[in-house]
Formats: sequence, C-alpha cells, structure tokens
Amino acid sequence: MNATSVNQSDCPEVQVPVSVFFTIGVMSLTENFLVVVAVIRNRNLHSPMYCFICSLATFNTIASLTKTWETLMIAIADVGHLKKTGSSETSLDDVMDSLLCMSFVGSFFSFLAIAVDRYITIFHALRYHNIMTMRRTGAILGVIWMTCGVLAVLMVKFFDFKVIMMCFVTVFIVSLVIICFLYAYMFMLARIHARKIAALPAGDSGRCRHHRRWGSNMRGALTLTILSGAFMVCCAPFFLHLSIMTVCPMNPYCECYRSLFQLHVVLLMSHALIDPAIYAFRSAELRHTFRKMLLCSDWKLCS
Repeated sequence: MNATSVNQSDCPEVQVPVSVFFTIGVMSLTENFLVVVAVIRNRNLHSPMYCFICSLATFNTIASLTKTWETLMIAIADVGHLKKTGSSETSLDDVMDSLLCMSFVGSFFSFLAIAVDRYITIFHALRYHNIMTMRRTGAILGVIWMTCGVLAVLMVKFFDFKVIMMCFVTVFIVSLVIICFLYAYMFMLARIHARKIAALPAGDSGRCRHHRRWGSNMRGALTLTILSGAFMVCCAPFFLHLSIMTVCPMNPYCECYRSLFQLHVVLLMSHALIDPAIYAFRSAELRHTFRKMLLCSDWKLCS
C-alpha cells in the first residue's frame, strides 16, 4: 500500500528487506489456508463462531497472497523487468491495494462479529441456536464481504481525500471501542455469574453442568480476547501513521514517525501470522483437525 510521501525530515526512512515481506507473506498464507481447509473439512467446526473465524482466516489469506504477489512484482521491477509507472502496472497496483484494504477492514468486522457471537453464547445461551442460525450467520458474512469490497474500492479510489482516510481510521477506532466494551462487559458479568454458581449447593448436578458450560464459553471468549488484543497491537501503529498523514503531513516530528512506515506494514502483516498459532494453541478441536490433515494420508480413516 502506498501511504508514504517524500521524507522532509532528518530521519532516514527505514527499509525492510523484500525477503522479510516475502517470508511473512508465504508463512501466513500457508497457516491461514490450513485454517480455512480445516474448518471446511471438519463438520464439528461448522458453527457460527468457526464460520467467523474461517472468514477472518480467508481475509488473512487474501492479504497474505496479495502482499506476497506485490513483493514479487517489486522485486521484478527492481531488476528492471517491469515498469513501475505503466498504466497496466498502476491498475494492478490499485487492485492489490483494494484487496489489502478489503482484507484489513474485513478483519475488523470479523473480530466484531466474533465478539458479538461470544456475547450471545455466554449471556443468551438458551436462545443461542435460535438467534445465531447458520442462515443468519451466512447473511452476516455476506453483508461483511459486500461492505468490505465496496469500502475497499472507495478507499483506494479516493485515498487522496482526507475524509476517506479519516473514515478508514474511524472504522478502526469504532470497531476497537465496541470490541473492548463487549469483552470488558463479558468478563465483568462473568465474575458476577461465577459468584452465583459458587453460591449453589455443592451437590447440585445443575451447578456442575452449568459450571462446565460456562467455563467452556469463557475459555472461548478468552481465546478471542487474545486474538483481538494481538490484532489491535499489530494494527495500531499503521492507523496512527494514517492519522498523522492527515493531521500533520509536513511536521518534522510526524515525518520521523512516518519514516517507520515499512515496519508498520510488517507489524500489520504479522497479525495474519499470529492468528493461526493462537487458534492451534487454544482450540483442541482445531489442533486435532490439523493433526489429521498433516499426518494422515486418508482423512476418513483418521476420523
């Protein structure tokens, strides 16, 4: 993504080797593709939460594939086999930027959908399957993908307009606030609910059943909280960069921060590398599916 301008300060622009972008892109592409395949192949993972996780992994796969392809094109252009300013190259660059924007915005919306799903799972458990049907989940995913596609085209087409850039930053901030509020509210009510369970008679079978279900739901919420936290840490420097471009484009101190643009992009890409590792570490079902996919030649025999 082209979000830099001529550096007017004494701070030299930090250059990240092309090999770093390529390595992160290939590794994250492989990991997220495995997550998508695992969710599709394992029927035990055909639930709303894993559908949203699969959507997130698909957005990450698109981002990784696009960035890897862009890195290859830059490497080819650097050795003189490709023009950087040709009309077809410019159009292709716009397409890749649109895909990257769509992936990043889609990640926000996917995390937001996952947070809402966890909230319903925990606090409306008895009505969860009536509220979050697979048909409704599919409709939500359709809206997310359509919205992200339209927003991505608008962002790339009108990127030079400050209003568009600020809208991009605003989407991130609003999503961040909503996700933080939902998780903080969930864990606050979780403490109250845990006290109520502890107050039940020790020999009550309903207490044990409720405690197990509650513990399972809270473990899922904790996993997704870790995912959201990693995503926010990875994305925050990039969106601060966009904000600085709008608020103080010529300030020398702002320029020093903007000289770190390529490091911000590396950090932004890293969340696609981190997410699958968190899935595999926290989800026993996904670990089991990965093990079958990687170690078993016959899927049916390993099921």
